Amino acid sequence: MNVIGQRIKKLREERNITQEAMAIQLDVTQSNYGRLEKDDRRLNVVKLLKIVRILDVNIMSLFGEVAPNMAANGESFSASNKEVYDILVESLRSEVQHLKDEVSFLRVIVRS
Repeated sequence: MNVIGQRIKKLREERNITQEAMAIQLDVTQSNYGRLEKDDRRLNVVKLLKIVRILDVNIMSLFGEVAPNMAANGESFSASNKEVYDILVESLRSEVQHLKDEVSFLRVIVRS
């Protein structure tokens, strides 16, 4: 059962956003985006974060979780999204640095 994809589709339709518009913003084809909504196993953290930014929702809402105090106070979920986004960005930066180090190492080996 594709619960996350169904939630994304519902939110997208509520905002009158087409699959094509979502695909353009995610840098994928429309058919590829359509498959994301039908098969949530294709989703990854990067795509999920882009989707929540486009739909302007909290990432927790895609998993059916709502922070009760935030919902009761009507507060924006963007702070929660930013925290997750910042963690992801730092993780990706670290991974990029690791890959750069590997490339440098391999260049030294090739030149030897």
